[in-house]
Amino acid sequence: MYFAEHFDDLFDGAIDAIEKRWVKSKAKKDDAAEEVAKYDGEWAVEQPQRPILANDYGLVLKSKAKHAAIASPLLLNRPFVFEDKPLVVQYEVNLQEGQECGGSYIKLLSVGDGTKDLKQFHDKTPYTIMFGPDKCGNDVKLHFIFRHVNPINGTITEKHCNKQKDRLDDPFKDKRPHLYQLIIRPDNTYTIRVDHKTVNEGSLLTNFTPAVNPPAEIDDPEDRKPENWDDREKIPDPEATKPDDWNEDEPAQIPDPKATKPAGWLDDVEEMVPDSSAVKPEDWDNDMDGEWEPPLIPNPMCEKAVGCGLWKAPMVPNPNYKGKWRPPLIANVNYQGKWAPRKIPNPDFFEDLTPFRMTPIAAVGIELWSMSNDILFDNIVICDDESVADEWAAQTFDLKVKTLDRQAMLHQMFNNIFSSIREKGDAKAEIGRKKKNDDYPAPEHEQDELVGGAGEEAEDDGRSSKTKLNAAATGSSGSRSASSAGEAYAENEDERDGDEAEEDEEDDEAQEEAQEMEAGEEEASSSDAPVDSKNSEGGEGLKKRRARKD
Repeated sequence: MYFAEHFDDLFDGAIDAIEKRWVKSKAKKDDAAEEVAKYDGEWAVEQPQRPILANDYGLVLKSKAKHAAIASPLLLNRPFVFEDKPLVVQYEVNLQEGQECGGSYIKLLSVGDGTKDLKQFHDKTPYTIMFGPDKCGNDVKLHFIFRHVNPINGTITEKHCNKQKDRLDDPFKDKRPHLYQLIIRPDNTYTIRVDHKTVNEGSLLTNFTPAVNPPAEIDDPEDRKPENWDDREKIPDPEATKPDDWNEDEPAQIPDPKATKPAGWLDDVEEMVPDSSAVKPEDWDNDMDGEWEPPLIPNPMCEKAVGCGLWKAPMVPNPNYKGKWRPPLIANVNYQGKWAPRKIPNPDFFEDLTPFRMTPIAAVGIELWSMSNDILFDNIVICDDESVADEWAAQTFDLKVKTLDRQAMLHQMFNNIFSSIREKGDAKAEIGRKKKNDDYPAPEHEQDELVGGAGEEAEDDGRSSKTKLNAAATGSSGSRSASSAGEAYAENEDERDGDEAEEDEEDDEAQEEAQEMEAGEEEASSSDAPVDSKNSEGGEGLKKRRARKD
């Protein structure tokens, strides 16, 4: 392991705890105005907005629309040297607010003067590799850039990896953590994975622009095409003449000679007429604005007519049209081929067959400008063994994904359960409504017989006749008597069995309500609520209502 950062132990409540291993840049950009040149973006070590694992923290870019830069040296200040082992770079990014324009890539800073003082880390600090996602508008990228040193003159050129075939849109909008992994091997092959899935792979020698090795020959910059060089493959026939009957003045389209004006066409009616309801604006100045005229509107008379105004026949292709005459083309007997400058040896030619041997790496840097805030970086790893990086991911990223998937599954399961409960409740309520509607269809004289003369009493105490009907149809044990049930309802045996089960539940609820009312009466009788002495039963009701209100 050359670098291993999980950030979890950097959260201890102290403001500068992050600076135990990371250095915030104090530099300024060279090509920016003073007010925006400094790196004043805010960094923090904190948990994700949506915590997944306990005590899991990450490095978060809190601010947006600001330049931000931070860096950390490799473990024990031991640089990674590109020799006989692969380079494995791996880290997590969670765009917690999504991203429309900005990057979330990292830079592997080169050994040299630029990394001796990381407080001066800025956009021009030399780096060896830049890797990670970037997006602005519809332009989505997954950068892999390495800086190649010309072995002849020492100049440095950025080599950009060719784009992967599939677009990577989800990481910029799903607000979940994503794992980015880059592997570069001594045989010059590379592999890029996102969430363990290979999205791009190839060779450092063939899959980069510009190519690592320049061409062996180049065009001679001093070579010029001769003035008498004829590179026309075909020429107009010099012996051809225009036919006598060729009329170049014939138009491409003419009025249809077969068309006739439809019957009912209003020739003398204008298509557009002045708006009679228009009023001259009060601020209209004839001297400044000219003579005011009401705006034109479609003529109402034309709406019901076939047409109005000047009738014109529709245009059709002209059978006599031939266009401008041109002589036919024939082979050029003086054709000398396409001219190209001669080739000369490339004075800058070199052949680097081991571009893997890049500039050694001394530090990890994050230098960004983004229109999104709360970008979370976590579990940054640099090593020379793929299995080590995979094991690190298994104990961090993979656990997060499993937890998120389990949460999503449980959420969906609970939604299904609640939906099923609501559907059953709605169905039961509908059955109850239907049964209640069937329970009280009896005419008034039948209700009086069932109640047994309780109608007058109902008027006295103000209670519903449906309540009396239930009371008459229910025995002292809470179930209906056979005789009353037979008189009041025309039901089959199955329906009565179902009704009796439901009535038992309703009776139990009624008993509980009665007990609550009795308790309310006892409480009300002992309270100081005022009592209506004109009616004792009404007084009790008043006590109940006021006690509940109190």
